[in-house]
Amino acid sequence: MHSSEIRKRFLAFFEKRGHAIIQSAPLVPENDPSVLFNTAGMQPLVPYLLGEKHPKGTRLANFQKCVRTVDIDDIGDNTHATFFEMMGNFSFGNYFKKEAIAWSWELLTEVYKLPKDRLYVTIFEGDAKENLA
Repeated sequence: MHSSEIRKRFLAFFEKRGHAIIQSAPLVPENDPSVLFNTAGMQPLVPYLLGEKHPKGTRLANFQKCVRTVDIDDIGDNTHATFFEMMGNFSFGNYFKKEAIAWSWELLTEVYKLPKDRLYVTIFEGDAKENLA
């Protein structure tokens, strides 16, 4: 499957579930002087993750262009890259783990047709001192 088909299917999947599709933010952050480049899909959305209202609503999906240099010495080992696109679906207080996990499984097994017997799931149960429900 070509990357264009992966993008198309991902965005269509989340659009059907009420997500507004947003464009990638610029590679150089517009309002974050703490970093040189956007390094993760959620980085341009931090104000909304912290409670600001997003103009497109509480469910978003996109592909964010990213550059990472923190592991630049590892570039070229077939697992590290400096430039990549990170796909993301985001909920700002609209849904949480139950839907996110079910949708991820559905996307992987029904949309991308990955064999269920080749997928492994792990769970982080959280720190006993915190309530991570």
